[in-house]
Amino acid sequence: RSSDLASPDLLLGWDSDPAKRNVIGVLEGFPDLALKGIRLRKFGQDIIAALGGKKVHPAFSLPGGVISPLDRKDRDNLLEGFPEAYDTCRIAIDLIADWARDHIAEVRRFANFQSHYTGLVNEKGQPDMYDGRIRMVNHARQVLAEFDPADYLQYIGEHVEPWSYLKFPFYKAQGYPGGMYRVGPLGRLNAADSLSTPRAQEEFERFREITGDGLRGCTLLYHYARLIELLNCLEKAEEILGHNLICGTELRRTGDPQHEEGVGVIEAPRGTLIHHYWVDEYGGIKKVNLIVATGHNNIAMNESVRLVAREYIKGNDIREGLLNRVEGAIRCYDPCLSCSTHAIGQMALQIQIIDSQGEKIRELVRN
Repeated sequence: RSSDLASPDLLLGWDSDPAKRNVIGVLEGFPDLALKGIRLRKFGQDIIAALGGKKVHPAFSLPGGVISPLDRKDRDNLLEGFPEAYDTCRIAIDLIADWARDHIAEVRRFANFQSHYTGLVNEKGQPDMYDGRIRMVNHARQVLAEFDPADYLQYIGEHVEPWSYLKFPFYKAQGYPGGMYRVGPLGRLNAADSLSTPRAQEEFERFREITGDGLRGCTLLYHYARLIELLNCLEKAEEILGHNLICGTELRRTGDPQHEEGVGVIEAPRGTLIHHYWVDEYGGIKKVNLIVATGHNNIAMNESVRLVAREYIKGNDIREGLLNRVEGAIRCYDPCLSCSTHAIGQMALQIQIIDSQGEKIRELVRN
């Protein structure tokens, strides 16, 4: 989804006509590519619908299992869609790799900063979406900590600022804000030793070649990393769908709660999700602590906006493209803000330019 929304910036340009810098403009300028992207998105939604009964916000997972089995006919239909999905994914990865090389100066300039990186990994140091240990590495990819998800409170703190409702998680050993880390595609790839499928591993090696020259902290590379993960997920999904157990009917374990407290951690597309629950003897929830991907990335998103503003605000000549670049910096992280509020249309945005005396000299507003 985030790459879909970023495609007008990358394909049409940051400073292109706002009236055309959207999905419609991409359809007009790159019709074949846009249609392939739409069909790939539909394929992903078909997988969700086959499992959960509907494409958006399905009620699939339940305590102890899932709500319904996967029909064998649906499984077979999905397997037929992989050749086209692979082809589209390959086109997209080649496109973003070429774009990164052709615009390497902009990639290096656009919100490139050092941080830590975090994600779930398996015993081989490969990203694992549903299991494993939480690994945190520094900017040089040296492992700072690798721990059981149940112990997250020993390693992650949450800072509060009076000007934001969103908390600011940080690596406790280095404090706030020095313990800033990033999750999501860029965080997972920077924290990983390798990827778990052959095609994605090949692209991962190419990604490492491009990012090896001081570029691993470039925020724009979130889009590149996201497409490599897409390929990895396609390979894993095909592998899982090819196993007969996927259509099994042993779906759920029931019984009274065995523990009053539990922690679950998975990787969502936008990053690590930490769910911590306390329940009563009936399984009713008494207390909850959640750290979602948008929260993990909160410090980094603010830093990205600051760096973009410093780079592209020159004197009093502030153009519409600045607003778009600020939006673009936030879009890299794919924050859940628009989904959670069901926002429609352009993101409301207000930018104030303050001089050295603290006086506002200009304001740009988009409603």
